[in-house]
Amino acid sequence: MKYNDSTFIKKAGGGLFGLLVLLAIIIAVYVITGSLRARLDLTEEKIYTLSQGSKSIVGKLDSEITLKLFFNSSSPEIPVILKSYARNVEDLLKEYQKASHGKIILEKYDPTPDSDAEEAAQQCGIPGQQLAAMMPPIYFGLVAVAGNTETSIPVLDPRAESLLEYNITKLIYRVINPEKPTIGVLSPLPVLGEENPMQFGQQPQQRRAEPWAIFKELKDDYNIKRIRPDSSKIDDDVDVLVVIHPSNIEDSQMFAIDQFIMRGGRVLAMVDPMCLADMNQNNPMGAMPGTSDLSSLFKAWGVTYNPGQVLADLRASSKLQGPNNTVDDNPIWLSLDKSTMNADDIATSQLETMMLPLSGAFDYTAASNLTVTPLITSSPNSSLISSMSARFGAQAIRREFKASNMRQSMAIRLNGTFKTAFPDGKPAPASETDKDKKPAAPVPGLKEGKSTVVLVADVDMLMDQFCVQELNFFGYKGSQPINNNIAFILNVIEQIAGSSDLVSIRSRGKFNRPFTYVQDIERKARDQWQAKESSLMEKLTQAQQQLNEMQMRKDKNQRTILSKEQKDAIELFQKDEQQIKKELKQVRKNLRSDIEQLGIKVKTANIVLMPLLVALAGVAYGLYRKSK
Repeated sequence: MKYNDSTFIKKAGGGLFGLLVLLAIIIAVYVITGSLRARLDLTEEKIYTLSQGSKSIVGKLDSEITLKLFFNSSSPEIPVILKSYARNVEDLLKEYQKASHGKIILEKYDPTPDSDAEEAAQQCGIPGQQLAAMMPPIYFGLVAVAGNTETSIPVLDPRAESLLEYNITKLIYRVINPEKPTIGVLSPLPVLGEENPMQFGQQPQQRRAEPWAIFKELKDDYNIKRIRPDSSKIDDDVDVLVVIHPSNIEDSQMFAIDQFIMRGGRVLAMVDPMCLADMNQNNPMGAMPGTSDLSSLFKAWGVTYNPGQVLADLRASSKLQGPNNTVDDNPIWLSLDKSTMNADDIATSQLETMMLPLSGAFDYTAASNLTVTPLITSSPNSSLISSMSARFGAQAIRREFKASNMRQSMAIRLNGTFKTAFPDGKPAPASETDKDKKPAAPVPGLKEGKSTVVLVADVDMLMDQFCVQELNFFGYKGSQPINNNIAFILNVIEQIAGSSDLVSIRSRGKFNRPFTYVQDIERKARDQWQAKESSLMEKLTQAQQQLNEMQMRKDKNQRTILSKEQKDAIELFQKDEQQIKKELKQVRKNLRSDIEQLGIKVKTANIVLMPLLVALAGVAYGLYRKSK
């Protein structure tokens, strides 16, 4: 076959021309769409999409804000994972820029050694972190500037990625609202880092108590003011009063809180039937944990709270280390999930997990002038037990446990018109009630006022060991939440302080996503084991009683000799004991078998089923194209 040269050249030229046209189209599409930002967020919690709270704050900006991102993007020594996180931060900042309709200006700086950018970072309070010896410092922080106001996030830690959006939105909120509300803190505990009196056996360097993590967080957004527990009046400049563990509080001191509420002041009050923080502070030798109450105020509000009772919830029990390195499933150390939190309230709707050790509970029959909203509740498989019973351990609690079949409230909010708890005026202090002294004339007070009060029946949930873990990122010390304890308190304070836009942001992302199906299997088997154990203990008690009765019927000379009746009773009990132990063993074996089978199913679905479905889809698509 012969080819015409001109025809070949025409065909080759036409193919080359078509290729060039296709290349030009691709370049044009890239140029046109390069400035467009379109993406689909398919994650369960939309973690790559700005929340409504962020959009609300940046959408209401009436002046320009400059966000300055400092990062050593050109340094070859930066780990790949850190560069990837920096790109995520930049992408998120562009989302803010888009949502602000041009009010947010984004500036990026690469602070190389001895550069103007490095000097700017240092002037803005962004510290240089030493990645390794003989290496220049790296900078990774964010600064917000609005007029003459400037705030910053000194270090963007990738381990706190779940808090990234909240921290950025809070940064923007702070720079446009430089005036901070004032929070008064009334507590006998060293929550603000007070210097404590020297305790027996304590070293001088141990005297200084560090502030709790929650109050380090609050200091960024609020003015913190310490209120003495014996104060006769709450200062007028206090917007929100936080009362933590009011132990041994007198009516004369509760009158100050009462009148603060009558003036419209809002209150967060946290009481505790067994306060571990109080035991660490005031009973270092291991005495009984202290209790706290606001009995006179609770009575006036229609709230019932017993400081001598602890809440046990078998559905929310926590696995703790027991004696001899055993694992103890403790029902009074409450590990709460989303089902226990009010899904319709802004303070709790986004929360996932909380830890409440040795919590109490509230009941309420509030008058029509108050609206009561439960915020955190137990499961129906819960009950209040005495504080003394709680000291005997998890097994003793389970043996005597009887479910109330109703939800108990560990946190509630009261809103509306409060009536004073002291209609006769300010009560005299205990020191002035001496019979030999003439009682002073009562000090009149306000009779009612509109306000909001949030009550929480646990204090230890705010101790650092139950809510945060310490972080050290290139020498910069910080903390990372391990649950939503701090988020809950911050949500509540922001809500009653009047700024709720941030509430919907903080808790986005799940800190802990437990395999609930496996937990249900464990719980079912544990309930069976508990029933068998109770049966065994009951039979053991009956056998011992029978042996004691037989022993008492014998002569003094025969007390050490077993009769045939006694031997038969012992043999019968031993047979029963062996049978029940076999059944217990079978229950545990079934438990392990169910979990192993579930694991096999999950692995099969991930390793075999999903690739097979993808392959079948590809084959089907190929056959479809071939049929065309």
